[in-house]
Amino acid sequence: MQNDFDLSRLVRPNIWALTPYSCARDEFKGMDAHVFLDANESPYNDPVNRYPDPLQEELKARLAPMKGVRPEQIFLGNGSDEAIDLVYRVFCRPGIDNVVAIEPTYGMYRVCADVNDVEYRPVLLDDHFQPSAEKLLAATDEHTKVIWLCSPNNPTGNDLVREEVEKVIRHFRGIVVVDEAYSDFSDQLPLRLFAGRIPNLIVLNTFSKAWASAGVRLGIAFSTAEIIGLFNKVKYPYNVNRLTQDYAMQLLADTVKVERWVAQIRQERDHLLPALHELPICQQLYPTAANFVLIRVSDADRIYRYLVERGVVVRNRNRVQLCAGCLRITVGTPQENNELLGALRQYKP
Repeated sequence: MQNDFDLSRLVRPNIWALTPYSCARDEFKGMDAHVFLDANESPYNDPVNRYPDPLQEELKARLAPMKGVRPEQIFLGNGSDEAIDLVYRVFCRPGIDNVVAIEPTYGMYRVCADVNDVEYRPVLLDDHFQPSAEKLLAATDEHTKVIWLCSPNNPTGNDLVREEVEKVIRHFRGIVVVDEAYSDFSDQLPLRLFAGRIPNLIVLNTFSKAWASAGVRLGIAFSTAEIIGLFNKVKYPYNVNRLTQDYAMQLLADTVKVERWVAQIRQERDHLLPALHELPICQQLYPTAANFVLIRVSDADRIYRYLVERGVVVRNRNRVQLCAGCLRITVGTPQENNELLGALRQYKP
């Protein structure tokens, strides 16, 4: 799709020339050993006395066939936020370069831009929360390094029209990041399956949503081996700790359980949507392919406070562009969803 793509042109020159830190576990590979005196570790409290695998090779080897990619196409980080931040640190020169993003979308794209002193250019979605490739591309200039997309999008919940996403990837000569954090709840074919063949594409994923493991902070990026190599070059040496790696290996050994969780959430979503639509407070219920729903209600601020007083916490998106009057509601267990609906049915304007 990008025949004239030149990765070296996009990477910050100092990053391209960077010699990464070489840790002890990088230097020792491929041989058997039982006495480790190389990393100034304590000899006590095995196994957590030892530094973890800096490249999580065993975990990537287990994860790769499940995700339909090669191990060298995977970056693992401390949540998806680490991968988001690395995009800026690898590609964007502070005070010079800029990025373009759909609006509304996940807020960390803007926060990381601000932290890295990179101009952030939001482009509003249409009334159906869909992007225009033409408008996104028109917002770019010679200093635009990245375009941010999220599908299913947060906080809107909808899949982005694939044709528009493909137009952006095909015509933009920079990096396109597609965040697929919620893709397990969608019927759309994941773009990560094409990440190794499209040189300017980075796809994000996470263990936080379908894998029900937000507390362990494990994010994923898929791309070409060259781009993943740059991420590994810049990341901190031991960015994913031993406990997280061990936990993920255990979780990957029981994918049937994860599939059951996803199926139950999708089933509950199908039950929750019509029930919300019938409520007198509901002014508009938006289509969703995620594990949450965006609903426009009669008085978002008041209803949010009302729910909090009853111990039910949703997300008030009333002040987000295009989401005025909206609440974002995560799909919970049947009991949690029933408690939410019971409270909303008792609401008095």
